[in-house]
Amino acid sequence: MGYATRRAVPGAAGARSFTLSARLIHMKITVVGTGYVGLVTGACLADVGNDVLCLDLDERKLAVLKTGDVPFHEPGLAEIVRRNYEAGRLQFTSDTEAAARHATIQFIAVGTPPAEDGSADMQYVLAAAKQIARSMDGYRLIVDKSTVPVGTADRVHAIVGEELKARGVDYKYAVVSNPEFLREGAAVGDFQKPARIIIGTDDAEAIEILRQLYAPFERNHPKIMVMDARTAELTKYAANAMLAARISFMNEMSLFAEAVGADIDALRRGIGVDERIGTQFLYAGCGYGGSCFPKDVKALLQMAKDLKVPASLLQSVSTVNENQKKLLVAKIVKRFGDDLAGLTFAIWGLAFKPETDDVREAPSLVIIEELLRRGAKIKAFDPVAAKEAMRALGDPAGVTITPRAFDALEGADALVIVTEWKEFQSPDFERMRGLLRQPVIFDGRNTLDIRAARGAGFEYSGIGRP
Repeated sequence: MGYATRRAVPGAAGARSFTLSARLIHMKITVVGTGYVGLVTGACLADVGNDVLCLDLDERKLAVLKTGDVPFHEPGLAEIVRRNYEAGRLQFTSDTEAAARHATIQFIAVGTPPAEDGSADMQYVLAAAKQIARSMDGYRLIVDKSTVPVGTADRVHAIVGEELKARGVDYKYAVVSNPEFLREGAAVGDFQKPARIIIGTDDAEAIEILRQLYAPFERNHPKIMVMDARTAELTKYAANAMLAARISFMNEMSLFAEAVGADIDALRRGIGVDERIGTQFLYAGCGYGGSCFPKDVKALLQMAKDLKVPASLLQSVSTVNENQKKLLVAKIVKRFGDDLAGLTFAIWGLAFKPETDDVREAPSLVIIEELLRRGAKIKAFDPVAAKEAMRALGDPAGVTITPRAFDALEGADALVIVTEWKEFQSPDFERMRGLLRQPVIFDGRNTLDIRAARGAGFEYSGIGRP
């Protein structure tokens, strides 16, 4: 029934036809969706010896995966995919019936993009649940891995029940919330060495199955936390909202720092050593982006509206972030004037963060669009995200992508740093001065050493730096 057991237990139609052994040797798993979450989940579960089938309806994406490559940039993932695909432990298909019948454990890891009102669009999650129910041929453990609104496990449970009733069968099943906590750019490591593994259900058998599944990932110390499904679903949103709030708090503090002539970096160190605060996510910058923080904060805000729960803090977190994305443009306008026609700006960094090609909600897109609207031209460089950025921008006139970072500087009137890639941290300032028409830097991530930049004769403007 999808994994090895000590002994099979025959039963009537609809009854569970297995018992758990003291130790499960091997599991068969289906993962619906091959995005960041689904592909990392499938590849890492296959890497510890399981038989994983990943389902996706995008044939172009499947064609890439079946070559052993991956359709997006995530450090370390391609090697794991290739190794397990070649070993036969990781397979890919667009056959929904085959996927539903492949395994007892069915992960749903599809996208939940924001709807027009900011709420999570649940159509793909619910469609996946229906697909499983329409083809399942025995007990199924359905695991919500996608980031979903509170109450989704209940909705999935009801939909599966309705589909089974329509089929005239009575297979047993369980639905579990098992949210992911993967950082883009470090997702493989986060999955292999998780800080916590949350299992949201009151079904004892489902808990035991998942304990066995995740056993290889909690060898050093216990990582599993069991709670009810609704708390598990809310925990995912709360974690991202908390991190977003820390970033927005520091960005707001950076405005105070600039106004009074203080140094946000020294301030960060001063408060970060307090163990009640800590140092993580206390870096000021030009705003957060990506597929999680903006989407999840907006989804929480919509949930708050629907539930008539006050959410003034969350609203402020979102507002501060949107304003912060325009801060560099405001600095540029203050320096060069509102009419930027005839000026060219070099942009270093297009991804919303280093080590990814994801540009969803990236500050770079807002900055480029605002500069273009004022008549400027752009020369941009990013180690991996250039193609995705141009696609997101609509391949506009006035934007040139360069193959190397220093190529973007040639003939530009200023450099704007938007993503803190490592290769930007210790540049050759003398060479930079020779390429730029004006020695001006706007550092949206406080990447450069301020004394080195100013010592090299640059007019330097960071975030919250004196």
